[in-house]
Amino acid sequence: MLSRIDVITLFPDWVEGLKSLGLTGKALASGQVELKTWNPRDFTSDVHRSVDDRPYGGGPGMVMRPEPLARAIEAASSAGSPARVACLSPQGRKLDQAGVLELVQQQRLILVCGRYEGIDQRVLDELIDDEWSIGDYVLSGGEPAAAVMIDAVVRQIPGVLGHERSAIEDSFADGLLDCPHFTRPENWRGHAVPEVLTSGDHGRISQWRRAQALHRTRRLRPDLWSERTLDSEDQDALAAWSQEFS
Repeated sequence: MLSRIDVITLFPDWVEGLKSLGLTGKALASGQVELKTWNPRDFTSDVHRSVDDRPYGGGPGMVMRPEPLARAIEAASSAGSPARVACLSPQGRKLDQAGVLELVQQQRLILVCGRYEGIDQRVLDELIDDEWSIGDYVLSGGEPAAAVMIDAVVRQIPGVLGHERSAIEDSFADGLLDCPHFTRPENWRGHAVPEVLTSGDHGRISQWRRAQALHRTRRLRPDLWSERTLDSEDQDALAAWSQEFS
């Protein structure tokens, strides 16, 4: 189970801020997981602490130089137990819940954040185990993506969430979106909480929630729905509440 995350970044403050925020901050403060940043500028040898240079072949922008980045990765790798080295990259595998559950099983992760036009390909070939993307769009750097990955992974560590079933019942935990949620007051601006949730009938409530998750996924994420095979309980839940969806 994941116990430490190292982040290679030119902007450590992007990541260090997580130590004081929400569930991730609490998990770090309590020692459930450790977070350390490494700045490639600290591994340069010139007076300007240069970490980028013009691309061979011409073109716009700059490319991260291989040596400072490689030294940072190698220093992080040698500073603890064996780690999986992952680069945040537009061409990487798209992060989903299945990927998050794979990552949390690693004892240690090193996340490499690119900048500028990208990273020298030789570093990717030599030192990177995996490439991950959080979506089909371009960011100014890998730090926001690393923050997303860290938040998603840390909350899966046992004991981080306040209720042990919270992670199990999250959206995507079993390939479905989550059901709708309601809290007090029971009637808000003319909108009442669904009667079933105030009935006290836990079996009926459970079936309603399942039916809502199924219907919501079918309506909003047809890509997920097309991959799903309904079992008898799912079919019964949809049938029992079909009038509500009509």
